[in-house]
Amino acid sequence: MDATDLARWQFAITTVYHFLFVPITIGMSFVVAVFHTAWVRTHHPQWMRLAKFFGRLFLINFALGLVTGIVQEFQFGMNWSDYSRFVGDIFGAPLAMEALLAFFLESTFLGLWIFGWGRLPEKLHAATIWAVHIGTVLSSYFILTANSFMQHPVGYRFNPVSGRAELTDFFAVLTNKVQLVTFPHVIFSAYMTGGGVVMGVALWLMRREAKRAHRDAHDVAGTDAAMYRRATRIGAVLALVAAVGVVVSGDRQGKIMTEVQPMKMAAAEALYDSVPAGRGAPFSVLTVGSLDGSHAKTIIEIPGLLSYLATGRFDGAVQGINELKAQYARTYGASGNRLVADTATGYVPNIPTTYWTFRLMIGLGIATALIALAVLWLTRKGATPTARWLTYAAVAAPLLPVFANSFAWIFTEVGRQPWIVFGLMTTAHGVSPSVSTGEVITSMVVFTLLYGALAVVEVKLFLHYVRKGAEPFEQPQDPADRDEDAPLVFAY
Repeated sequence: MDATDLARWQFAITTVYHFLFVPITIGMSFVVAVFHTAWVRTHHPQWMRLAKFFGRLFLINFALGLVTGIVQEFQFGMNWSDYSRFVGDIFGAPLAMEALLAFFLESTFLGLWIFGWGRLPEKLHAATIWAVHIGTVLSSYFILTANSFMQHPVGYRFNPVSGRAELTDFFAVLTNKVQLVTFPHVIFSAYMTGGGVVMGVALWLMRREAKRAHRDAHDVAGTDAAMYRRATRIGAVLALVAAVGVVVSGDRQGKIMTEVQPMKMAAAEALYDSVPAGRGAPFSVLTVGSLDGSHAKTIIEIPGLLSYLATGRFDGAVQGINELKAQYARTYGASGNRLVADTATGYVPNIPTTYWTFRLMIGLGIATALIALAVLWLTRKGATPTARWLTYAAVAAPLLPVFANSFAWIFTEVGRQPWIVFGLMTTAHGVSPSVSTGEVITSMVVFTLLYGALAVVEVKLFLHYVRKGAEPFEQPQDPADRDEDAPLVFAY
């Protein structure tokens, strides 16, 4: 592999790793804010206990997401300097807004929330965690603005003298049609993930506490099992409602994707031959074969579904890889622009990767919704089930949506290849010319080992506090009764 391939692998490893924490951060900040608000409204001890318990898990995840996210922007300058030089005039604005507005909003109010128990008025304190959540959402919007430009460049002009893309309309960049469908899809996915984490953790604790109550002949309704049952159902409802939002926004996103990147949709189905209007392109749930056009056998197929995903009609026309490959060769091969010429791949992404990540994204999302539905059914009418298989459901509930998000981003980025900015610059032209293969290998190995160590720390901390469960209720001190000169105490 050359420096370009290694740089791509390094960015993929660090980005996918970082994005494991992002949807959890967004989703759990919302759930913690809901629990905290419920405490302010009712002053029922269970809501404060849940807010602090899941707040602690949220903070562990937030810390890892923070330190791994910083690396991403450094890589633009280290391994992708030509890309940064080409698109920096456009990328700079949303990334600056993300750092100066969204990130500082998150970090400032998160500090106030952590140290504000018994120091800030109740309603103001609850507002701080909502500000944190708003900050995470804004951060997502600005990051997705930059990524959406890579998928569908708007609001710019190409300067042939400097060889750079220059910003002409920032509002157009902020309201890119790809951005407007991607943002709600990502946020709904994050809510589904947050709901899955809360559902899984609370389900495991509910089962444990219910078994203890049965063993000690206690009334389950009067134990912590009842509290965890309520949290389980809240997480399940959030995951299920968000899953509906994911489906609706994803359907719209697929049609916009087909409009601006038809090759990505063709690659998602490994559709080599175009399907004309009136016939309807099928969607293969499972295909076995090489997927390179030489041989492939469809096992399960849904007639007309690909046409609907792409066009909104079950008999709509869908362009195939072969037709698009020839079209791109005429359009970009004849342009004479050194930044877009591509002869190695023929403008075709890696088909097996796009095909399977697209299906894994959908399949794991559906599985999450089914688990949420099953949990709601089993816990109806005050029931606290203790069946052994619920342990496996509790483990799967957080992991499935996290991996679904990861596969979705892999599909999004791999399906755009060989473009780093669609239609303007190929990935091969964006890599740093002065970075050697050895330097990339060294940094990639260091990052991989470091991230592996961080993963061990994250998992151990997370599981340790999950096993401890929610702390006993302690009435927060009235701010009016606190000594103003007393030192700050870390609440977690």
